[in-house]
Amino acid sequence: MISGKTTLIAHLGYPTESFKAPMIYNPWFERHGIDAVVMPMGVKPADYPEVLKSLARLTNLRGALVTMPHKVTTMGLVDEVTTTARIAGACNAILVRPDGTLLGDQFDGAGFVRGVERKGRALKGTRVLVSGTGGVGSAIAASLAAAGVAELALFDLNLESADALASRLRSHYPQLKVGTGSKDPAGFDVVVNATPLGMKEGDPLPFDISKISPQALVGEVVMKSEYTPLLRAAKDKGCMVQVGTDMLFEMIPAYLEFFGFGSTTPEELRAVAQLQY
Repeated sequence: MISGKTTLIAHLGYPTESFKAPMIYNPWFERHGIDAVVMPMGVKPADYPEVLKSLARLTNLRGALVTMPHKVTTMGLVDEVTTTARIAGACNAILVRPDGTLLGDQFDGAGFVRGVERKGRALKGTRVLVSGTGGVGSAIAASLAAAGVAELALFDLNLESADALASRLRSHYPQLKVGTGSKDPAGFDVVVNATPLGMKEGDPLPFDISKISPQALVGEVVMKSEYTPLLRAAKDKGCMVQVGTDMLFEMIPAYLEFFGFGSTTPEELRAVAQLQY
């Protein structure tokens, strides 16, 4: 039950139909007797700066979850960003601090990496291909670099975006081999789709499945369905896969700490979640 005392966390993005976070956070809040709610709010890109500025004035707003297509834009709309967000070039969390200033942070990459490592796959020394260098792809690449991968290949239709991320990575991780311009998955240990491909019926696959090694792990960020066409094709080849929601369950404990609600485990979140596809 939402009351006059309920703390609000906005879930900002567009479109909202594929949002899964409210069906994880809100049951957890209810289970723990926490008077808070995550509320989906659809905001088109042109309206986002004005909407965020207005929302930040709400006295019962603790902060916001930020998703596509606003993660990169958010960097220029908050008062301060963490180092992780700066490397990623994107924010997926905003905290309204007691003085009214906005702090931006980034948990996508940490969620993805923790999910892979929980599956028993070591990342140190591996070769990884990431397709999509927008907000989520940049965050994943930053966390993969921190996890000690040996090589990162970055692909994006926006060449400037991929090159800019490569430059940021090289400045913080000079020993890391970083390349751009190709999405050929041959020879990579981990292959990541960080593009929206898979959200719409009939989307082409983001990679040439025939070139992915059966020993590779294939990761997905799209949450429109649990097993996207990419993941189904990868499973058919014998690949280990990581579904989009795995990233969510791994990053939410960090989010809860960021917002001051304590912490939890992915296992507890899965036990209470009411996910629908």
